[in-house]
Amino acid sequence: MPLVDSHAHLDMGELKEGLSKVLERAETNGVKVIVTVGIDRESSREAVRIARENPNVYATVGIHPHNAKGANEEDIAIIEELAKDKKVVAYGEIGLDFFKNFSPKKEQIDLFLRQLEVAERLNLPVVIHERDSKEELYPILRSRGQREDQGVIHCFSEDLPFAKRVIELGYLVSIPGIVTFKKAENLREVAQKIPLSSLLLETDAPFLAPEPFRGKTNEPSLLLWTAMEVARLRGISLEELAYVTSLNAKRLFKIDLKI
Repeated sequence: MPLVDSHAHLDMGELKEGLSKVLERAETNGVKVIVTVGIDRESSREAVRIARENPNVYATVGIHPHNAKGANEEDIAIIEELAKDKKVVAYGEIGLDFFKNFSPKKEQIDLFLRQLEVAERLNLPVVIHERDSKEELYPILRSRGQREDQGVIHCFSEDLPFAKRVIELGYLVSIPGIVTFKKAENLREVAQKIPLSSLLLETDAPFLAPEPFRGKTNEPSLLLWTAMEVARLRGISLEELAYVTSLNAKRLFKIDLKI
């Protein structure tokens, strides 16, 4: 069964430099579809270019909360135009990050709200970055109402109660390679106990390589190790996990995937 890497950054560093080999290794390990993610104007443009040139790659576009400082309406207008490309399947990576605070909180919140408006207008699901900001983020998501497949909380780092709250609103939860780390008890509980229909898998490549590759450059082929760990936690076969999570990605992103 195919695996879908629902979140990678193929425009970054070693991944971009060796993209053809990266995609070959992903294919060898059963990763049939990759969603490459934009975090600002330039990376969004690159994500679209990479997706156009590779049939099994799709793109998202958006401005990451780290880049909220100085973002303007021209940036949003350019990204909105990019979002109309047929290979763009979601709006993001957008959200709030009050852990690193690379941008002021107010600017992050204002930009997040503005981009949610654009995503709504374009009828695109959203890819949300959340770190140390759940108390501010949840009311914003709740204000959008409750409906199926609104988007995904990527690289999920909160606890099971919060996962259940966002799932009730219609968001999926994406599990990264962190689930293989020894101290990731909360994430393992999330991966084990949320509904399988609400689960996605991701690498967040080139970041957060799973064990036994921790500390090295992550890439989509390593999604297999994350998938094996989640399947183990849930007591199901890798084939079943791959099938359902691929079905979830196909449904959320409306991608062309034969499963």
